[in-house]
Amino acid sequence: MTALDIRPAPVPPAAPVAVRTGPDRERRWRSRYWAVSALLAGTALLYLVGLSRNGWGNDFYAAAAQAGGENWKAWLFGSLDPNNVITVDKPPAALWVTGLSVRLFGLSSWSILVPQALMGVLTVWLLYATVRRLLLRAGSSRTATAGGLLAGAVLALTPAAVLIFRFNNPDALLVLLMTAAAYATVRACQRASAKWLVLCGVALGFAFLTKMLQGLLVLPGFGLAYLVFAQTTWLRRIRDLVLAGLAVVVSAGWYVLLVDLWPKDSRPYIGGSTDNSFMDLVLGYNGFARIFGGHGGSGGPGGGGPGGSGATGTSFGGSPSPARLFSNEFGNEISWLLPAALAVLVCALIAGVLIAVRRRRGLPTAGPIDRDVALGAVVFGSWLVVTGLVFSYMSGTVHPYYTVALAPAIAALVAIGAVTGWRARRSWAGTGFLALLLVSATGWGIAKTHAADFAWPLLGWVLGGATLLALAALAVLRRAGGRRAIALAVSLVAVAGIATASFGIATANTTHTGSIPTAVVTAGGGPGGFGGPGGGPGGGFGGPGGQRPGNSTDQAPTGQPPNGQQQNGQEQNGQEQNGQGTSNGQGTSNGQGTPNGQSAPNGQSAPSGQGAPSAQSGSGGGPGGGSTNTELIALLKQTTAAWAAAANGAQSQAGLQLGSGRPVIAIGGFGGDPSPTLAQFKQWVAQGKIGYYIGGGGGGGPRGSSDIGTWVSENFTPITVGGTTVYKLT
Repeated sequence: MTALDIRPAPVPPAAPVAVRTGPDRERRWRSRYWAVSALLAGTALLYLVGLSRNGWGNDFYAAAAQAGGENWKAWLFGSLDPNNVITVDKPPAALWVTGLSVRLFGLSSWSILVPQALMGVLTVWLLYATVRRLLLRAGSSRTATAGGLLAGAVLALTPAAVLIFRFNNPDALLVLLMTAAAYATVRACQRASAKWLVLCGVALGFAFLTKMLQGLLVLPGFGLAYLVFAQTTWLRRIRDLVLAGLAVVVSAGWYVLLVDLWPKDSRPYIGGSTDNSFMDLVLGYNGFARIFGGHGGSGGPGGGGPGGSGATGTSFGGSPSPARLFSNEFGNEISWLLPAALAVLVCALIAGVLIAVRRRRGLPTAGPIDRDVALGAVVFGSWLVVTGLVFSYMSGTVHPYYTVALAPAIAALVAIGAVTGWRARRSWAGTGFLALLLVSATGWGIAKTHAADFAWPLLGWVLGGATLLALAALAVLRRAGGRRAIALAVSLVAVAGIATASFGIATANTTHTGSIPTAVVTAGGGPGGFGGPGGGPGGGFGGPGGQRPGNSTDQAPTGQPPNGQQQNGQEQNGQEQNGQGTSNGQGTSNGQGTPNGQSAPNGQSAPSGQGAPSAQSGSGGGPGGGSTNTELIALLKQTTAAWAAAANGAQSQAGLQLGSGRPVIAIGGFGGDPSPTLAQFKQWVAQGKIGYYIGGGGGGGPRGSSDIGTWVSENFTPITVGGTTVYKLT
């Protein structure tokens, strides 16, 4: 059986290896066990130590987890409050995890964030197991284990992964499920197993329930891999793919059907949709609007809304192009080893063409690229190319932290390429390939370190000098064996990973709160990020420790983006609002600039140039203090109504609900949804179900909050609580 031969045939037997028994076999097993344990323990420490500094993380999702921990219907639908007025603007799968954690352990920073860290540890283990399995047949168990460990370590230290696995955005569960699907695909291809392929479909179905269509971007490549590499008849391959497709439909479709059949007056409004349907959210705001801009059938944020169009490349995405993944904040979070991964893909493609040519000429095709290595290149290469192109050319709302979905593919390709090159290092082709990987990794690391002004120039000099020494050692010791070979391999890996590891560890040591977390960068300051520790209030972004400001999802902040250029205001409902950044270069106490250079009381820019009321979430929403207005929080704690208050938009609602522990209505949800209606609101007020109405706020948009606000102001007397306008409704 030649490499890459796809003719139907029985599963080929594994290459003959020396059978090891007794003490030697047990010693190897123990060595692998301790190595994997060290990898997972190190990952857990990286993701867990100092985790509580992030407070609630994203208040928006933390409030929904709080609601799910109190009410099962809120848990099922992902409601923003326990009494089920409106849901978050995403599917609820990630909230099922955090909601259960809150129900079991109570509401705290740890119960919200620890599940994300554990997802990261599990993802690292799954990637290790996948890459080791791909490398096992082509060489020794020792190098296969080393490849798996390398893949896991690269993933664990990638800044985007460090950021998201210490934060409560849905992307953590999404990456875990996609990696599980890749593992199942590899098992399915190696065994021609319908069972494993169906498990892949189940994982992708739940990935859809985590972040909708983004979870299915890997599906075409995984299906192609099974079609090409499964050693069985073509008819059975097609049958197995059909079964896997049905598994995707069933594992995702049950929830879509549940939402559609559930009476609308008995469930919360589907946030982000225009017609209170799940599929409108899938195809509109979270679907075509993300890719093409415009409203895409949705009126949610980033989807355009009435009369609006999606802002192109918002939230520091830059213009749609292949360069997006290498520039600005995208590059800081994901691009460190991306050139090396692309080099592996290009070399694998060239090797595949050469193998095909040699086969046609009847020449031997044996070499380091066997069937399983090619399988890995297809599985993870298609993952990287398809998802990377989508991220590169998205014209709607796109955030840099989305790129965490690329981290497993990059890590796997780098590890597979490194081990394959190492096994062929005694040839000049193998040596040259290893040198190419090293230079592409460290060279781009030097460039990004300089662009981000991260520990420059010290880190740049270290990278440059270490690269030259490593290349010299590779040229001299490429034929060495034993301990010298191990030392050479370790030194090559260490040098290649200096930049991404430094940036990843610094990211873990940085506070991240708000809606758009970013990896650590320096802009006139230390590793505290934009205006964080070491940056000072005048350093552009003043968010706590490197965050982008804001307290709701998918919102483009005002101020100055990482490349030092002015951002065109705050995006809401797909439109850039006010068109104003910060004046005089001044940041507020929480990093959000306001017109006229004045700080809003809680770091949030007000919708129409007015100072935001202090009811809004401040300081990123740490545990027990989602709002800095202590007088208002104390007032809400004393209420006995079904809802302690109603506030305009999820930005205000989340902090108030987390701080008071009482249900609060988010009028308009995150992006200005028509819920609750004025008629519903009047009915609830008449029934004494709402304690207070909080004036001001933002994020709810004009579609529902303006009518309600007008009605309240005309019929109730305002009072001032801690500087905030409040109307008592009961």
